[in-house]
Amino acid sequence: MLLHIIDVALLIVYAVIITTATYIIAAHRKYFHERFRTGVVSAFMLAMLFFLAAYDVKMVVAIWIRASEVFGFRTHEVQFLQLLSWLIATSGTAVGLLLLAYQTKTKKYDLYLFLRRKMRKDDVQ
Repeated sequence: MLLHIIDVALLIVYAVIITTATYIIAAHRKYFHERFRTGVVSAFMLAMLFFLAAYDVKMVVAIWIRASEVFGFRTHEVQFLQLLSWLIATSGTAVGLLLLAYQTKTKKYDLYLFLRRKMRKDDVQ
């Protein structure tokens, strides 16, 4: 009984994490759209976006793993796919954290990436 309560609590916590991470990404959508449109993006914000997106995927995989155990549909094939997905998502979060840690260590928060873009009608030459 206690294990079932813990499983349900974990599913709820994972859902809250996914909701908040997705909200943060969505809340910054306008910033990224504007930055990509102008062709200049903050490297720190881009690393943050990458980390949050990877973390979101990781939490979706965590719910998938927990739900498959709770509801009993975890076969060997499903377990293989879950572990592979977990590896990919965890690697993504690790890369995101490494990028953020590097920028924090070097105190290079003001690095900007200049993206090449196609010329549009409203561009001034």
